Amino acid sequence: MSQLQIYRPPAGFQLDSGAVLPDLEIAYHTYGKLNEKQDNVIWVFHALTANSNVVDWWPELVGKEKAINPDEHFIICCNVLGSFYGSTGPRSINPETGKPYGLQFPVFTVRDVVKAQLLLAESLNVQKVKMLIGGSFGGFQVLEFAFLFKGQIDHLTLVTTSAKETAWSIAIHESQRLSLTADPSFYHNDEKAGQAGMKAARGIGLLTYRTYEAYKKLQTDDDGRLDDFSAASYIRYQGEKLVKRFHAHCYWYLSKCLDTHDVGRNRGGLAKALESIKIPTQVIGIATDRLVPTEEQKLMARHIPNAEYIELKSEYGHDGFLIEGKKIGDVISKYLKI
Repeated sequence: MSQLQIYRPPAGFQLDSGAVLPDLEIAYHTYGKLNEKQDNVIWVFHALTANSNVVDWWPELVGKEKAINPDEHFIICCNVLGSFYGSTGPRSINPETGKPYGLQFPVFTVRDVVKAQLLLAESLNVQKVKMLIGGSFGGFQVLEFAFLFKGQIDHLTLVTTSAKETAWSIAIHESQRLSLTADPSFYHNDEKAGQAGMKAARGIGLLTYRTYEAYKKLQTDDDGRLDDFSAASYIRYQGEKLVKRFHAHCYWYLSKCLDTHDVGRNRGGLAKALESIKIPTQVIGIATDRLVPTEEQKLMARHIPNAEYIELKSEYGHDGFLIEGKKIGDVISKYLKI
């Protein structure tokens, strides 16, 4: 089993905002071994509240005898900047105060997240990547890595993602942030800050991760009850699960980070930026995805010259990118043969 590792770059890390993080830490996992040709690297990028232990949250795609196999590939996954699982973020210690940053942590962008990961790539002497793959926020990182990495990349796999954060998603994020900040404890600088607000924010998110059909199929009650409905219990339960493993300040900052995503920024606009990507690319959409509809994936496939669009069927909506790992593996396997 791979262990969590921490890379500490020797110098401070400047963000797009101009702020500097003096003591950057990048948490990451690796699986498998780099081969002699150093051409078997697969870099996986995680989504909003996941972590770098990719075999834990993508078990049908990554692992022994899966499409992304540590017996064949050298797999790397970083915990994103601002998260709660080891990389520098709001719960890290501010060297100026000796206390966690809390809401004094600087805002950061998707490009900042990837620039931090590029420091790790340099430290590991990664000069060639067989595939970059990520879903949702992970797909944002795939695109930015493709633009910023100076080495060779053989393939990109973009799953249920977009080239720019949409107004629809930004509106959802702002609704979640309103829920977070409506909780008075959100402004405290302790481990329990904003927990009630984060439960509510998670509930909003869950309405976009699944579908009407899935809720109706799995959460409908036919026993004549007048309260404690299964759908209500499900939302509460999922909120409580997140509270046990995440922090509201990290949730707030990461939602702000998502809003910054725009590969066309300072690159001549969206179409021109996508058209400059010459790497063979698979763009995977899920027909029932209400959060990042397939029109976003089709747009990328139209503009990236060597792109192929694949649409998967799933009853799970946006969450299908996590649940349908086997289907995704079947799609990408032809590109992974050594």
